[in-house]
Amino acid sequence: MTVGEDGARAAVATVPVTSTEDPSNLSLLALRAGRGAPEAIDALFTLTREDVRRYIARRVDPTWVEDLTQETYTRALRGLPRYSGRAPVRAWLLSVARHTVVDRYRVRERTPRTDPVRDVEGCLGAGAAAPGRFDEYLALVALLEELPEQRRRAFVLTQVHRVPYAEAAALLGVPVGTVRSRVARGRRDLARLVREAA
Repeated sequence: MTVGEDGARAAVATVPVTSTEDPSNLSLLALRAGRGAPEAIDALFTLTREDVRRYIARRVDPTWVEDLTQETYTRALRGLPRYSGRAPVRAWLLSVARHTVVDRYRVRERTPRTDPVRDVEGCLGAGAAAPGRFDEYLALVALLEELPEQRRRAFVLTQVHRVPYAEAAALLGVPVGTVRSRVARGRRDLARLVREAA
């Protein structure tokens, strides 16, 4: 689905901006890709694949990473015609990746387990019934969705995706101090929501 780095850079070169890593480049590529330009699709996917793959790798079993990365881009390809440029492309792609990961876990939970009985009995004494990290992840996602959009975007970019504050400020089009303020307020709001949920 992707071409080499040279092909990606050549496709970006047709966009009138200076840096291939510039978020506006990616937005222009995404808009062109949404109109069906194959070189823009290849370039966009080449330039963002490592970010998406790394995001997925931190959340799933290592054997799922390549499959879920490919599934993310398959979904993104279907969604590109609807991409309007309002959100940063990387944030949009990571949102697609997040939904892909969540869907994989949901399917897995619906799939009947085929573990031998002796293995299940052996696990019961080890606290197998305790809720896993995925439950906590879903609870956090639900709490994040309750934050005001500006705070949520700043918080997720800097605290979840580990985007540096300066880069987050550029992506959001606001000063660094505003990002810091939104993150602090988002953190305070999340603490309050956690207390209320307890």
